[in-house]
Amino acid sequence: METAFCRNPEGIVVYIAQSYSAKPPCRAVSFSVSAGNSGFKLSSKPGASRVGVNDMIDRHLGQEAGRQRFLLFLVAGMGACGGLLAIAQAFYLTQVIDRIFLGRQGLDAVTDFLWLLAVIAALRSLAIYLEGVWAFRLAAAIKTSLRERLVKHMLGLGPVNLALQPSGELINIVGEGVENLEAYFAKYLPQLAKAAFIPVFILLAVWPLDLTSAVIMLVTAPLIPIFMVLIGKMAKKMNIRQWETLSGLSAHFLDVLSGLTTLKLFGRSIEQITVIARVSKDFRDATMDVLKVAFLSALALELLATISTALVAVTVGLRLVYGEVVFTQAFFVLLLAPEYYLPLRMLGSQFHAGMTGKTAAADIFQLLALKRDKMAGGSVSLPRQRRISLAFRNVDAVYQQGGQPAIRGISFDLADGQHLAVVGPSGAGKSTLAALLLAFIAPSSGEILVNGRNLRELRVADWLPHVAFVPQRPHLFQATVADNIRISRPEAGMAEVMEAAKAAGAHDFILRLPDGYATLIGDGGHGLSGGERQRLAIARAFLQDAPLVILDEAARGLDIASQARLDSALARLLSGRTAIIIAHRLTTVRQADKIIVLTEGYIADMGTHSELVARPGLYRQLVTASLTGGAADG
Repeated sequence: METAFCRNPEGIVVYIAQSYSAKPPCRAVSFSVSAGNSGFKLSSKPGASRVGVNDMIDRHLGQEAGRQRFLLFLVAGMGACGGLLAIAQAFYLTQVIDRIFLGRQGLDAVTDFLWLLAVIAALRSLAIYLEGVWAFRLAAAIKTSLRERLVKHMLGLGPVNLALQPSGELINIVGEGVENLEAYFAKYLPQLAKAAFIPVFILLAVWPLDLTSAVIMLVTAPLIPIFMVLIGKMAKKMNIRQWETLSGLSAHFLDVLSGLTTLKLFGRSIEQITVIARVSKDFRDATMDVLKVAFLSALALELLATISTALVAVTVGLRLVYGEVVFTQAFFVLLLAPEYYLPLRMLGSQFHAGMTGKTAAADIFQLLALKRDKMAGGSVSLPRQRRISLAFRNVDAVYQQGGQPAIRGISFDLADGQHLAVVGPSGAGKSTLAALLLAFIAPSSGEILVNGRNLRELRVADWLPHVAFVPQRPHLFQATVADNIRISRPEAGMAEVMEAAKAAGAHDFILRLPDGYATLIGDGGHGLSGGERQRLAIARAFLQDAPLVILDEAARGLDIASQARLDSALARLLSGRTAIIIAHRLTTVRQADKIIVLTEGYIADMGTHSELVARPGLYRQLVTASLTGGAADG
């Protein structure tokens, strides 16, 4: 499998996903794709959770806001207070103008009103300030909560489900996708609350004073959200296209970086400049389309609000001329008319920012809705075991519900300290056995017994410390050498780390590094040879000191000298421990106590090396093929 051409999650699950990529297969990258179809999409079709004509509040985002009830109450309360203060400000300003200009009273007569106006203005400014502060705190709290849940959920999905998701799009969802929610919670949602409260307050204030103006406001106000939603419906596909183009660009760019060596090897790297430029242009065009609709929407809503305000002003002015209303009533209504339409106008300006968040939210919550792999975890605690015996009883396993079984009717016993080799052609189900024991998946039928206890019933956190897994391609993190070894037992001291490295044959080459055990190694073990990376993985297993070792042919693909050093280290690791060896080189299985030959998920044969090679069958064919230069690769 070409790692560079597979979209697998990063981090500790990388090598796991690659090790079990045969079930299910990784997805290939097409270098001639256009934006929107560059890979697997978490949301291939717009779902009901996307912006709809009647959906002013996204259901999932509304639930997220509900989790922060206190902050949400503060934001809505400050918005409502601002509206009430605007009414009070208009009232007292009307009284001041009436008394000074029409009543011809002196400044002393309105001094109290002026002080009140100053206090109201200060309070209104404070309410606006606090609303903004608490709105951004609300957004920050929700973003933090969502990111934590996303990371926890992704880690809990297990390597089988997570291997199906393109890493570029996962990174885009956790990063840019969550960040896009800020405009929704910090701007759109508070403005929606104000658009719900303030016009009602103003209408209640105007209704007893001027029924005509109140009716005009009542009739014209709904036109703004109606136009807003209609324009939003037109922009819906554009927002979806913009988001999917960005996701595709992120995924493709990450694939290119991961596979740069392979692209250079085949002379395909230069053409990626053209591909990335084309996808970037598609994203630019999608963004410009969204902005065009946003500007058109702002123009239409501003025009509608201005015409509505002018209509109120003209009717009030004519009735004032004809003496149907008094000056204080008319001026009060004129002052409140712009305040009445302002929240609706501002809602229109924030509507498209909110749509971006809603579009991203569709993928966020679809990712959170992915069901976790059917793990083997139960609730029964498992005390520390120094020795492990295993028994498989008619075990079947499938990776996806309704799919073909990866293994069928597997039964065998493995006593404490015995070594079991598992051989067979590619896709026979060898790695599935390891996945079952690592609790990545659970048997669909049958049972796995650990020292007589059903593995399905045991707590995963208690079981996994008993298993040391050495894969073909161990993942090393961007950390020091000591920290990479210590990942199997974080509390281990430096002396224990060095002892494990010596047992794995890694101590000498570590000392030759610039800073020894404190040397910072690159992401994925950049700067180390394949054999050095494998010896660090074996050092992890020594430090873990688990009674069961699962070995996925750690020496595969190395030169003869490196293989010899690793074989010596592995022999020390396996001594006295129960071991399952997934064998790709048949030379490594000769000393196993028992060999299982798998084909198409079944056990085709079982026995020792001498027993199996003595009778005709698949094992003898594999041995013959390996001796004549064929690869017994699994």
